[in-house]
Amino acid sequence: MDQRLTPHSHTAVRHGAVLAVTCLALATVVSAMASLNVALPGIARETHASQTQLSWIIDAYSLVFAALLLLAATLGDRFGRRKALLGGLAVFAGASAAATFSLDPDVLIMLRGVLGIAAAFVMPATLSTITTTFPREQRARAVSVWAAVAGASAVLGLLASGAVLEAWSWRSVFWLNVVLAVVAFVGTYVFVPESAEPGKRRVDVVGAVLTVIGLGILVYSVIQAPEHGWASTRTLAGVGAALLVLAGFVAWELRHPDPLLNPHLFRHKAFAAGTLSITMQFFAFFGFIFVVMQYLQLVRGDSALMAAVSVLPMSAAMIPSARLAPKIAARVGARRPWLVGLVAVAVGLVVLAELDTDSSYWLVLTGLVPLGAGMGLAMTPATAAITDALPARLQNVGSAVNDLSRELGGALGIAVLGSALNAGYRDNLNVEGLPSSLSEAARSSLAAANVIGQRTGDTQLIDQARDAFASGLHLALLTGSAAAVLGAIAVAVLLRRPGRNTVAPAAPGTEVVAARR
Repeated sequence: MDQRLTPHSHTAVRHGAVLAVTCLALATVVSAMASLNVALPGIARETHASQTQLSWIIDAYSLVFAALLLLAATLGDRFGRRKALLGGLAVFAGASAAATFSLDPDVLIMLRGVLGIAAAFVMPATLSTITTTFPREQRARAVSVWAAVAGASAVLGLLASGAVLEAWSWRSVFWLNVVLAVVAFVGTYVFVPESAEPGKRRVDVVGAVLTVIGLGILVYSVIQAPEHGWASTRTLAGVGAALLVLAGFVAWELRHPDPLLNPHLFRHKAFAAGTLSITMQFFAFFGFIFVVMQYLQLVRGDSALMAAVSVLPMSAAMIPSARLAPKIAARVGARRPWLVGLVAVAVGLVVLAELDTDSSYWLVLTGLVPLGAGMGLAMTPATAAITDALPARLQNVGSAVNDLSRELGGALGIAVLGSALNAGYRDNLNVEGLPSSLSEAARSSLAAANVIGQRTGDTQLIDQARDAFASGLHLALLTGSAAAVLGAIAVAVLLRRPGRNTVAPAAPGTEVVAARR
């Protein structure tokens, strides 16, 4: 009997139902990364959240998700993936329900962090459940379905949230989370068998704590930088402390017998290139989603649904380019389409950075197409580089690193691009002549400035605030473009001599793995 799969055998498992349920659970937590972006204007108006608090409401989820992902995956593997799914989905539903009753932005930030904890247990358990319950001949197809759902869920989340916001308030986005989580919970309870690998690994609690502290201090320092000053002692000390803690994490992982993330893996140049590329791509992608959803609704005046529909050309370009990437790589090698994709992402963001208060949708479209096509071209070879660098027994590690790169990149992208947006907005908004209480409120967010302008009849304030927001948008998207360029440079340097990149240690000082090319 397979020790990893109890009490069911493969023949007792309804594989179609397991795949449907795990993909629904996956879609529930992945869509939550992006879905709330559509509701930000409503949240700002009703809770009076500042631009910094809006960044935290979105990023608390991504940050905690990324920081706990490896630890949660280890706990699920050891104590039971079905338990991880059930517990994670229950907490996800409960925290989402609680969020619907809150009017305090700080409480929303806390609850989004709780949702991130739940998501960290759910996401890795979905893939591990598939790989341990499906027979080998069905596993590849099931994993491909899982990957497609992971890729499409962010955009589907935007569309679903935009649709419910047409009829209800921002709370409906959280109620949508509740419905999806409850359905996935019931499906998991009924159809998903328990699977675990008890005693295989010791739990690296110290590594997990160092990760949470290091990433927490780093993201906090970046998000708060516009208020304290980028060159302030507080900001620089925070970033420096975060880097020291993360360096301590690396040192600890090098010594731990069962590390959360083995630093030796990054000796493999293709593995390192894939990880850096995924991080930079999703840094740019999720940061872009965060700022552009506010631009479309607060500057252009689009409805939530129209804003979500407006970014669909990005997905329309991404899907065919992702399918085409393996064919191109088979002919000319992975490096060329990979680099072209990252450059296309950078070009798309540079075009979108030219948006202002009077820009037509054609300019939006002109930027979305290369952005989507570039994401598709670069994502496929980057993911393949991570998985191909590892032997079969370490594929779960490769999957976890891919997920971590995606979530960490998203968390940092929202923090950095959101901070750049906030800094540009605050620096370019002229609030002279307003009472101090109103001027500080107007500087806190564009949504607040719009409300103040509408209540006082000050249309000049509204126009100035929108111009200031466009200036912040310009700075933010150029920052995202620079990240994509850095990713391209890293890939070009790491893979400049592909013939020599043939081995990588799979464990400290022991196994080496031949790279497949």
